[in-house]
Amino acid sequence: MTHSAIKTKLIFSTLLDPWHNLALEEYLFRHVENNQVILYLWQNQNTVVIGRNQNAWKECRCGQLDQDGGKLARRLSGGGAVFHDLGNLNFTFIMDRAQYDLEKQLSVVLEGVRKLNIKAEFSGRNDLTVEGRKFSGNAFYFEQQKAYHHGTILINVDIPKLSDYLQVSKEKIASKGVDSVQARVGNLSLFQPDITIAKMKEALIESFLELYGECTEPPIIVSDSTYDLQQLYQKYSSWEWLYGKTPTFDIIFETRFPWGGG
Repeated sequence: MTHSAIKTKLIFSTLLDPWHNLALEEYLFRHVENNQVILYLWQNQNTVVIGRNQNAWKECRCGQLDQDGGKLARRLSGGGAVFHDLGNLNFTFIMDRAQYDLEKQLSVVLEGVRKLNIKAEFSGRNDLTVEGRKFSGNAFYFEQQKAYHHGTILINVDIPKLSDYLQVSKEKIASKGVDSVQARVGNLSLFQPDITIAKMKEALIESFLELYGECTEPPIIVSDSTYDLQQLYQKYSSWEWLYGKTPTFDIIFETRFPWGGG
């Protein structure tokens, strides 16, 4: 029996709303075909995305984010909290599980970054770094015959804002032997000042097609009405999904609030 060629597909979202983009990600995941690999590229504006099992209030300064007009989102995959703004590019590989190959997927990103003359490398379990600074964190989700792998690429993210919104525990930072989030993460613009999101997209697409083969159909540019995402959007934007799933608190609030704390 001859093994049929992988069907590749490129999908780009034009919307900057995390609830829409995560709804679209799940929609594509639910509809991925056998032997298919989709590369989906997307961006969110002023957003904190937490992992499936994380406690929103513990990971994010939700009040401050809300005050600044930002959005909190929760994804299907596990892993840690991340901050997205327009200096960050998100990628998702969505596939028939038989095609899941983490090394190959990460190679698409590494090769893409290297095309822009930046010496990127694998580090730890699934971080991508340049000169010891992490520019891409990755997370994964599996169901029976399907899988996805998604991650961030920090190109020119507002790092002070990232530090403002994410509550990284002192223990985690201390265990890594560095004194702040800002010392651990790095934008690719530090290493290649003329890098842009557009250049990064182009390089990623190029390396994806080199590693997976040419697409059989033109890229899909997604706007509001491309897919019917209403139900999924309601899920991702709901209070229950964002906060109701929060695991039991193991922190005690010591603060006395002005409106009375008992």
